[in-house]
Amino acid sequence: MPKKQLAIFALLVVLFSVFSCKDEVLPKPSSYLRLDYPVAEYVNFENKCPFTFEMNSEAVIKGEKDCGFTITYPKMKATIYLTYKPVNSNIDKLLRDAQKLTYEHVIKADDILEQPYLNPSKKVYGMFYRVDGNAATNSQFYVTDSTKHFVTGSVYFYAKPNYDSIMPAASYVRNDMQRLMETLKWK
Repeated sequence: MPKKQLAIFALLVVLFSVFSCKDEVLPKPSSYLRLDYPVAEYVNFENKCPFTFEMNSEAVIKGEKDCGFTITYPKMKATIYLTYKPVNSNIDKLLRDAQKLTYEHVIKADDILEQPYLNPSKKVYGMFYRVDGNAATNSQFYVTDSTKHFVTGSVYFYAKPNYDSIMPAASYVRNDMQRLMETLKWK
């Protein structure tokens, strides 16, 4: 073999070796979106209304009329709606309305879990509802002292109710809502 052909052959072997040595292509394993939320720090909220409670310091609260509030979570596109009603011999109607509001979601919900709440020392009694599935809300509650005050709360997300995609944020806000309910005190 002449030197020129040998040089071309050697060059081709080197080029072939360099460009043919690539890592084997492997499919990537499936993964899940990781959503990290800050550890909740709670602050006491108090104003002229006949109750106080603790809320997440990351949330933004806005007062409405008649001691109703919206507590928004801008990063999660979620809002907790709090409504206050005075009890004037209408406790049965208030309880029915609160339960009806929750059970209107039974069409889309996979399950509705009821968790009674009793705190006789603070005179706070109520129910926390956990709504699983693609319902518009995933948590609701009501609390009362059964003689003067009645407060309801529900959370809504500004997204299509797809439980699998909002589950991390829904769990985070649900914990905040439960904390709010359990720290509520009458003045």
